Amino acid sequence: GCFICLTLALGWALAAYVRNREVRRIKTSIKGGNSLAFLYQDINELEHSSQAKLPRVSVVMPLKGFGEHNLRNWTSQITSLYGGPLEFLFVVESTEDPAYHAVSRLITDFKDNIDTKIVVAGLSTTCSQKIHNQLVGVDKMHKDSKYVLFLDDDVRLHPGTIGALTAEMEKNPDIFIQTGYPLDLPSGSLGSYCIYEYHMPCSMGFATGGKTFFLWGGCMMMHADDFRTDRYGVYTGLQDGGYSDDMTLAALAGDHKRLITSPPVAVFPHPLASDLSFSRYWNYLRKQTFVLESYISRVNWIMNRALFTVHFYLSWGFVAPYIIAMIHVAAVLKVGFKEYPSGEASITSGGLVLVGCLALCTVVELISMWNLTRVEIQLCNILSPEEPHMSLDSYDWRLVFVAMLVDNFLYPISAIRSHFSQSIDWSGVQYHLKNGKIRKIERKKESGTKYSDLGGKHLYGKKGAPPKVSFLKFLTRSIWQWRQPKNL
Repeated sequence: GCFICLTLALGWALAAYVRNREVRRIKTSIKGGNSLAFLYQDINELEHSSQAKLPRVSVVMPLKGFGEHNLRNWTSQITSLYGGPLEFLFVVESTEDPAYHAVSRLITDFKDNIDTKIVVAGLSTTCSQKIHNQLVGVDKMHKDSKYVLFLDDDVRLHPGTIGALTAEMEKNPDIFIQTGYPLDLPSGSLGSYCIYEYHMPCSMGFATGGKTFFLWGGCMMMHADDFRTDRYGVYTGLQDGGYSDDMTLAALAGDHKRLITSPPVAVFPHPLASDLSFSRYWNYLRKQTFVLESYISRVNWIMNRALFTVHFYLSWGFVAPYIIAMIHVAAVLKVGFKEYPSGEASITSGGLVLVGCLALCTVVELISMWNLTRVEIQLCNILSPEEPHMSLDSYDWRLVFVAMLVDNFLYPISAIRSHFSQSIDWSGVQYHLKNGKIRKIERKKESGTKYSDLGGKHLYGKKGAPPKVSFLKFLTRSIWQWRQPKNL
């Protein structure tokens, strides 16, 4: 337990160093007279001659439902200060999706200033709906686009994000994919803190300031020609039974030794739904563990099994010492009321020393997590100076600790559930896997969920929306469905 705590603390400390180095660079540049350092390191890049040479970028945003933060997120995306040719493709499943009407109103407000359009993709038949929307967006992008940027609808961009990503792609043509990572802003519920705690260990892999092996589907910039020519099978690999866009593309990058990078400025505020319930957190965790059941190659399958085993071991390996510590504390309290032989008392006191070490390591871990969060909030504030400044004041670190225990205890349970079920409900759609790929898709609104997991988005209109259910009923129904025979 102490080893895991200290390892996490070290990882977060290194991540904080990388992010803080970028904070210092921007502050130094501002003091040196470049008031637009949050956009460009070199202010000369704002000259018309430089801006005119910028390549065309198509931004593809697969949408599903409409929630409390979507409008602000979309606005941050389409009001980018990128100086080159730019188009935005909002891709929805159908005109009945609540997102369609919300985006239509947004486009009406900005129609004279930006190149935006809504694309109706229709229902997916061979892959997840998100991937289907992405590929339809790729088919509709401008023929002259050099890069395509995939964004989730819960990403809140900074004004200079697209410019920074494009600059890195231009600087190093060997980059296959550029990515970033969200900074969760918990809403106060235990479920939201569990989401925050789940994402924080992953943030280490995205705070390298360069090369990484990790990929987040919420922000991925790629060469448009890779899709036009189906290079490495990126198009067909996603289309043929693809469930997870980022895991599939990361596997292809690994198989072909291609470069994935994550620039230090690619960290994005991610406000969680104010009413994020525990059942929605559980469904999100199920989707995350289910990703490890999908694969595109034998090597990808082996890697997923390795991740499954390691995460399984570390999760319960993290929780077990706290259970043992509670037993030691209970024993010490018992010794305080009854007389025991001196030998037994020494054993109990020795256990108390171990409890003290675990408590100390836990404090160090929480401080390191707090420091990384503080630095990332500071970086986000600098990169988006026009936005209201965020702070750490809203974080409850007691709930963070509880969430660490809850999330790590539930992860192996969710992973086992995903392994044996081979099916998942994603925004009201039931996907069934066979040999690592989607082989069956079921759409039944009456058995789906009314809200998505993190953003609290309405997935359907008021008509036909299913009633709310408690977490207990939700879990009972999930277990019952799990035990039913699967007909694939």
